[in-house]
Amino acid sequence: MKTVTVLLILLAAIASLCLVLFQYFYRDKKGKLQIVLGLLRFVVVFSGFLLLINPKFIKEEYSIEKANLIVVADNSSSIKTLEGTELIFNSITELKANDAPLNNFNSSSYLLGNRTIEGDSLTFEDKTTNISETLNSLNEIYGDASSALVLLTDGNQTLGLDYEFLQLDEGIHVFPIVVGDTTNYEDLKVDRVNANKYAFLKNKFPIETSISYSGSRSVSSNAKIYLNGQLVFKQPLNFNKNKTSARIETLLEANSVGVKNLNIRVDALENEKNTINNSKEIALEVIDEKTKIALVSSILHPDIGALKKAIEANEQREVKVIKPNSSIDLLENNDVFVLYQPNSSFKPVYDFIEKRGAGLFTITGSKTDWNFLNKIQTSFSKDSYNQKEEILPVKNAAFSIFDISELAFDTYPPLDSELGDLIITKPYEAIANQRIKGVDLNSPLLLVTSEDQAREAVLFGENIWKWRVQTYRDDRSFKTFDDFMGKLIFYLSDVKQKSRLSISYENLYDGSTNAKISASYFDNSYTFDPNASLNLKLTQKDSGFSREFPMLLNGNKYEVSLDGLTSGNYQFSVSVAEENLSKSGQFTILDFNLEDQFLAADYQKLDRLAERTGGRLYFPDQIGSLIEDLARDNRFKPVQKSNRNVVSLIDFRYLLALMVLALAAEWMIRKYNGLL
Repeated sequence: MKTVTVLLILLAAIASLCLVLFQYFYRDKKGKLQIVLGLLRFVVVFSGFLLLINPKFIKEEYSIEKANLIVVADNSSSIKTLEGTELIFNSITELKANDAPLNNFNSSSYLLGNRTIEGDSLTFEDKTTNISETLNSLNEIYGDASSALVLLTDGNQTLGLDYEFLQLDEGIHVFPIVVGDTTNYEDLKVDRVNANKYAFLKNKFPIETSISYSGSRSVSSNAKIYLNGQLVFKQPLNFNKNKTSARIETLLEANSVGVKNLNIRVDALENEKNTINNSKEIALEVIDEKTKIALVSSILHPDIGALKKAIEANEQREVKVIKPNSSIDLLENNDVFVLYQPNSSFKPVYDFIEKRGAGLFTITGSKTDWNFLNKIQTSFSKDSYNQKEEILPVKNAAFSIFDISELAFDTYPPLDSELGDLIITKPYEAIANQRIKGVDLNSPLLLVTSEDQAREAVLFGENIWKWRVQTYRDDRSFKTFDDFMGKLIFYLSDVKQKSRLSISYENLYDGSTNAKISASYFDNSYTFDPNASLNLKLTQKDSGFSREFPMLLNGNKYEVSLDGLTSGNYQFSVSVAEENLSKSGQFTILDFNLEDQFLAADYQKLDRLAERTGGRLYFPDQIGSLIEDLARDNRFKPVQKSNRNVVSLIDFRYLLALMVLALAAEWMIRKYNGLL
């Protein structure tokens, strides 16, 4: 407490005493009552002065802050592959045995592998190594203090960011201990394979791969690609100390539908130590890109045959002619629906299309039930006069959705339709407008609409077969008309359709660590159902092993993890309890361990990490030097820190309480003695 504060307190006491003497003893007679009242008044006044002065004193505390010693051991299976397990055990034992020189550290132990775990229970079973994630996590915990991070690892990382370039806090200093063989061996390796997940039937699909060589002499080998076990590509390769990589690009033919296994290999060198990394396997699915069209009609008409032939002129499209009262199974798996002259029997079809969200092409004519059609859909309406009329097409030159320049509507014959007031209630573009008896009407004959991903085309007239015939007359070929119908169907089919049950999975998994199958299920109104019960039945093809898994809700999907499955080929089906709804698929789990791809410890990268963070690289036989260096390093010396706190001498709450009590006592004494 400062001298000035002490003087102020003395002055406050003197002033309080003088005030009391003046009030109680200057004129009045001295007595016991006056002394008691004066004492109480002195307490009140002096307490008030103390509140104004608020005296404080400085409290200083001292503490010893030690540096952190963080020992991190690699728990991945690559340590076992490189025969480094004993080296890690021995290094940890030696660090613990020489704890006396390290008494000035706060010690902690961690394991790195699939994830960062506190402790030192080593198993060397982790299938991945994420050194960068471990360094980042420990940096967040210990970055504010001076810390020596002893990293026992082979330096080979299979997951995460490149740890060599991580930005660590200045307090973190990494001291790697290199575990495993550091000898460089000759090695050929398939580094990366790029390919699409899907390919279309009868099309060619690209394969791109890179192959690297580690060594100093000139060598030759062959890169090969096998498709379902058959050799489909071969290319000779040459490497030397200057040319250490090669890039291969080729196109392969998709001749059949289904999942195809591709094995990319490079022939091993003579006496090559590690041949596991000489091949990579991927899978892709060849799909038939056929667009399936349902042509729904309750009547027989030449238009139906003309439409079927025009659409199927493209081999990638398939048309099925069905009745409107057909079963739902016939409506499933169709991409586009062509509804020819709808009537009341089409109601189930409209209900299905509304739920499914498929493309729709409506053709009206003399047999169309306009009362039904006006009620069942909201795209257009017509107040029919029940009077037949011939309507000529007039091409809309401003149509911009797809190319119609080759269509010669001016030579096409009229279509039969009914007169009436036509109202289009959705945004649309007309392909052709109406002309009746030489008068151009501001009304579409053929149009397309697009709203909320739902695409629709409408033709207000029948006998479109005459247009196809006229095309042949003009060009001696149906090609122009058929191409136009192909463009229209393609536009309508480019819609993401709804499915009540959908599954997501990979055809090929590199081991079962990250193997998952997910599914989404929607109720009859196509709303995601989080209360459904989905089950997955899994069967291994080779052994016949079978097992069922309940799929668990994870956000907006159902999911099951296949971690722990052995390698092999599997079939599965996902079904919904109490629903006749299921989907199936197949996948392959490879006998693959990324940790087995390494031949030697990457001591050079660890050395660069140590140098950049102010540490130093060591080998297992240098543990004693590491301990001595850490003990002598001034950066890790214990630091005495003082903490200075300014504390109030008197708690103002107690002073206020004392003042209240003194004033209350003085008032009661005065009241009792009749002095008020």
